[in-house]
Amino acid sequence: MSEQGKGSVSASAAATAPGSDTYKGWLFKWTNYLKGYQRRWFVLSNGLLSYYRKATQCDDHCNQIRSKRWSLSSSSSPHPDWRAPSQPYYSRWTPVARVFQARESYDSGDEEPTSQSDRSELQGTLKLLVSKLDDLSTCNDLIAKHGAALQRSLTELEGLKVTIEGGEKIKAVNERATLFRITSNAMINACRDFLDLAETHSRRWQRALQYEREQRTHLEETIEQLAKQHNSLERAWREAPTLASSERSNKEEASDEDEDTEYFDAMEDSPMSPSCNDVSGKELQPRRERRTRVPDKPNYSLNLWSIMKNCIGKELSKIPMPVNFNEPLSMLQRLTEDLEYHELLDKAARCESSLEQMCLVAAFSVSSYSTTVHRTAKPFNPLLGETYELDRLEEFGYRSLCEQVSHHPPAAAHHVISQRGWTLWQEITIASKFRGKYLSIMPLGAIHLQFHSSGNHYVWRKVTSTVHNIIVGKLWIDQSGDIEIVNHRTKEACQLKFSPYSYFSRDVPRKVTGVVADSSGQAHYILSGTWDDKMESAKILQSSRGGSGSEGKQKTVYQTLSPKLLWKKYPLPENAENMYYFSSLALTLNEPEEGVAVTDSRLRPDQRLMEDGRWDEANAEKQRLEEKQRAVRRRREAEASEALDEGREYEGYQPLWFHQKRDLLTGETSFVYKGGYWETKESQDWNICPDIF
Repeated sequence: MSEQGKGSVSASAAATAPGSDTYKGWLFKWTNYLKGYQRRWFVLSNGLLSYYRKATQCDDHCNQIRSKRWSLSSSSSPHPDWRAPSQPYYSRWTPVARVFQARESYDSGDEEPTSQSDRSELQGTLKLLVSKLDDLSTCNDLIAKHGAALQRSLTELEGLKVTIEGGEKIKAVNERATLFRITSNAMINACRDFLDLAETHSRRWQRALQYEREQRTHLEETIEQLAKQHNSLERAWREAPTLASSERSNKEEASDEDEDTEYFDAMEDSPMSPSCNDVSGKELQPRRERRTRVPDKPNYSLNLWSIMKNCIGKELSKIPMPVNFNEPLSMLQRLTEDLEYHELLDKAARCESSLEQMCLVAAFSVSSYSTTVHRTAKPFNPLLGETYELDRLEEFGYRSLCEQVSHHPPAAAHHVISQRGWTLWQEITIASKFRGKYLSIMPLGAIHLQFHSSGNHYVWRKVTSTVHNIIVGKLWIDQSGDIEIVNHRTKEACQLKFSPYSYFSRDVPRKVTGVVADSSGQAHYILSGTWDDKMESAKILQSSRGGSGSEGKQKTVYQTLSPKLLWKKYPLPENAENMYYFSSLALTLNEPEEGVAVTDSRLRPDQRLMEDGRWDEANAEKQRLEEKQRAVRRRREAEASEALDEGREYEGYQPLWFHQKRDLLTGETSFVYKGGYWETKESQDWNICPDIF
């Protein structure tokens, strides 16, 4: 009988053997386009699925398979991972595959990390169980030891006459019997403790399981009800007369304004200071018309994994990427997008209470992530010396300037000054790692915000961004980590927590929570919301200590007023899904503008070609710019080497508009604005700028 025939018999027997936990047989595994399908010996045992080149190699090195990669198909399916040689074979192995997938999905904990509290609670329970089990094991060893000694004494006693020597033996027997009884009692008590603990947690797990079943049933009923309502609305919409588009647009705008007014009126229970709600007359002036769209994104398909598979563990900035994975904005422009909700800072500058001001600053720090929820494309890495200005002095009262001050590691300095009472500056260095399944982006550096009238100086840092499904599936972004915002003048602080997304969590996705406390640590406001939608604050009336949490710490229970809306995300422009999911501000960032520096990102040719949809030309231009930058770097390295040989000092590259300075608050050295840019723009004397494009 051939090996395949033997495999057929084995697989058939394994698939039909009742109560068997082991399945064996031959299947065909897809290897590559050169070799196609190759026959492999598959073994499913104890919940693990492995395969070998030969059936006789089961004791040697094996290859294990995860359930998510197990896609058994019949011989008619095009390029599955594994293929059965015939339809009967496929029918026999299909139940095996389903059992394996079900068991693996139940046991797997790799896809989504459990929360820290759940993990700590589980570890604590396991430690208790292990401790009780160790007690049982110790008692068992002692019982065996003393039992053997007692048996020997009894044997010796049987062969003796009752003499003086016999009396001593009987005394020894009594002592060992007493030891045995004591040990047995300890064993019984340990067993009772273990049983009580196991029963307690068993009841708890049963209650949790019952709760999940009820929640699932409730969710199914809710979805069914929503589906019925959706169908009813669709029928009503089809039957309703169509309104003129202009009338509908006017009504929608009026409705939006009414909704906002009503929402703020409903928040009277938790008022901010009147000065926080004043509106400057300049905001009512007519604004300059900006563009509201960019050319639609072309539908060019390219396999991301074919490029990224050789880049695992590398810095993102060092990975050569075609523009197909970019968006037509630079990292400097993305950094400027933090000002999307600058009005929060305008409002905060008018606050008389520093604690209320802290709430608005916290909302501003969260709002900078709202534009990232659909933005999975990579911005252009700025060239060394590249700049970007955003002059909104006439419209919103602020001016912003960014400059790429370092290339490796990539670092950008940013400075914003507003006529409405605040200044913001930051230096951000992007540290990124490709981990195979996901990409971690860690912005390093502090963000400073100072209000002119009060002198309040706030400092905070950004959280980690993670891009998931790099290999397969739809890309999506998550933000996770903690932010501590400190007012260094008053020592007040705000603790913000960005909860990582978990499929198994009952919390709302992208959740952000926080507490605003004074210098003594007493909490005054509770913050809550999501980083992609809105943030609210609630004034604390009273706090009390509650029960113990999952980690043994006491919980604090707050009694608050009704929450007040701090920030609400603007809706995306129409057709945003075809325009890189740009917000209204992002659509204007690369709009051509006269008078900017010759190093401005708007003048970068590869980025402009990409925005115009000429991606092949953009890729060629991108390679030219990168090679030009490499040539300049090699020349600087040669000059530095020559100066070293001659014993001269060599001054490396120095940014034009920023210089390094030690931060007295953080103790770090960072690039801060040294002035001169806006004066140079006024005179239009850009001769000092390097030729980078």
